[in-house]
Amino acid sequence: MKGELWALIAGCAAVTFAIKAAGPVTLGGRDLPPRFSSVIVLMAPALLAAFVVTQALADGEHLHVGADTAGVAAAGIAVWRGWSVLPAIVVAVAVTAGLRALA
Repeated sequence: MKGELWALIAGCAAVTFAIKAAGPVTLGGRDLPPRFSSVIVLMAPALLAAFVVTQALADGEHLHVGADTAGVAAAGIAVWRGWSVLPAIVVAVAVTAGLRALA
């Protein structure tokens, strides 16, 4: 069992290394074409949105809307209205704690 686990870890490390090395080896120091650069720029916000949505709406196996979802929504509105991140986090914590206290 222990040997299988280390073999799995080594295999994952080798695959990760191969994936990360494929770009620099393929391009050889050249710049990416503009078409690819425009797509890569859009990937970070899309991944961040996916992480936030899954963390805010996931409850184990099912989608769940609760106090934490309301907190994330309140923080999103605060940031959208021009607040900085720290006050938005305080708003999220306060809304989440308040709703959990009421439940």
